[in-house]
Amino acid sequence: TLQGDQPPPVLPQDATRVVTLEQRYLNLPVKTGAPLRRMIVTVAGKPPREFDIELADGEPDWWAFMDVSSFTGQLATIKVSKTRQDSNGLRSIDQSDEIKGAQNLYRETLRPQFHFSSRRGWNNDPNGLVFYQGEYHLFYQHNPYGWSWGNMHWGHATSTDLIHWKELPAALYPDEHGTMFSGSAVVDWNNTAGFQTGEEKPLICIFTAAGSPFSQGLAFSNDRGRVWNKYANNPVLPHVAGENRDPKVVWYQPEKKWLMALYLEGNTYGLFTSSDLKKWEKMSEITIADTTECPEFFEIPLDGHRGETRWVFYGGNGHYLVGSFDGRKFTAESGPQPLHLGNSWYASQTFNDIPREDGRRILIPWGTFATPGMSFNQMMGIPVELRLRETSDGLRLLAYPVKELESLRAQAPYLLRAQPLLPGENPLAGVKGDLLDIVAELAIGQATELGFNLRGVPVTYDVATQQLGVKDQSATLKRVDGKIRLRLLVDRTSIEVFGNDGLLYLTLGTIVSGHDHSVGVYAKGGAATIDVLEVSELKSAWPP
Repeated sequence: TLQGDQPPPVLPQDATRVVTLEQRYLNLPVKTGAPLRRMIVTVAGKPPREFDIELADGEPDWWAFMDVSSFTGQLATIKVSKTRQDSNGLRSIDQSDEIKGAQNLYRETLRPQFHFSSRRGWNNDPNGLVFYQGEYHLFYQHNPYGWSWGNMHWGHATSTDLIHWKELPAALYPDEHGTMFSGSAVVDWNNTAGFQTGEEKPLICIFTAAGSPFSQGLAFSNDRGRVWNKYANNPVLPHVAGENRDPKVVWYQPEKKWLMALYLEGNTYGLFTSSDLKKWEKMSEITIADTTECPEFFEIPLDGHRGETRWVFYGGNGHYLVGSFDGRKFTAESGPQPLHLGNSWYASQTFNDIPREDGRRILIPWGTFATPGMSFNQMMGIPVELRLRETSDGLRLLAYPVKELESLRAQAPYLLRAQPLLPGENPLAGVKGDLLDIVAELAIGQATELGFNLRGVPVTYDVATQQLGVKDQSATLKRVDGKIRLRLLVDRTSIEVFGNDGLLYLTLGTIVSGHDHSVGVYAKGGAATIDVLEVSELKSAWPP
């Protein structure tokens, strides 16, 4: 072996930088695909913010940001692992009252325009859906510092109408118990946990701390969700089994107690009860084949009559059971059935504390579709109202877009009156649009196939098999009195199909062509009839 005269290379060690925090944000340069480095930001007397980041030493792909407004005037030490002290990435971190590179925020090429997505970074499961004092709160699994999954925080956004969302600072940060995995939120109207300090009722988040092992904890807010404090005696439910996680908590009025549905392991979930959210007792277990994670558990009227209700239980993929609940045990009457079909939706959750006079059961799913090349990744599905109906196939959940979506319609819809739909004709020729909301009722007649062309994406209905397809996704849609009814929503990265008033809920994650804005409707094999066809172009839900 030949030995050279050169000294061994100096391996990168931890590098540090001390700054005085004078502005709202620390802007952090990110290069997606760069080596992950551990960054720790420490302010004297405060728990450190610690996370992995693909720190850009050269030109960044995008800028992540950390809101440090609560630390104004204090010294912060930024430490980065496996980094030279002269690192350009460390040196490039700067302060600003604005998010760096935000000139095109919400107008990026692949930004969904009427579905929620985070300003920067990754988002997945909706968490803590709760309504209080005129605001819908959407929390969500969030990596503020990367395009991919990791560093799980609870992101936070609010809305007064379920359509226009305002993103707030992250609500929950990783701590000594672990990163912040999924969970739920409630309004503690009776102050059962004893956290209330003023006139406002406490909002309480129940979350999984993904440490070793996983456990369940609480955080509370007395100012309508703006400032969050973790309960000093977390965890409130220590490890039970497996990777027990994703607590869904609801209030059970007949016995004035809290219920928690918790994923345990495999296909098994547990039901727990508490009087104060702090001490939990296991009551029973539920098993759903081919389903894991992210439980949902709620009561819903049957056929819209409040006097007769059922309970619904489902897991991450939306396979649901319908049954009864006696205060300790859930007994299934039917199911499992898929709530949603397609290639995108997962981990859907419904809102707690919707006012009784409203009466809706509103659901938001996670849209598991990537946005390559963007500074954000993934999205939420459009909020839908759930209804439970007795059908010829048994008890079924129907899902339909919330009425508030109609507020985005830019102008009066393009309306076709009742008319024949003949093979080779396209009554929508010349109609173009970017964001679309289409309502249609079509009578099959002699046709063997019906369909739409939505900006280059085919939607087809095979009359013989009663299969409705959206690109490479398909599902059964039975004719009703010789007709099918459809609601079609087209955004930059998704197409949602609601068939027969929501009995079919089918979604496709796809990057819609930025050049093809055409719309078409057709029949093959014979004439059909258009009974109703309205095409509305939607406005963006984001600020101009």
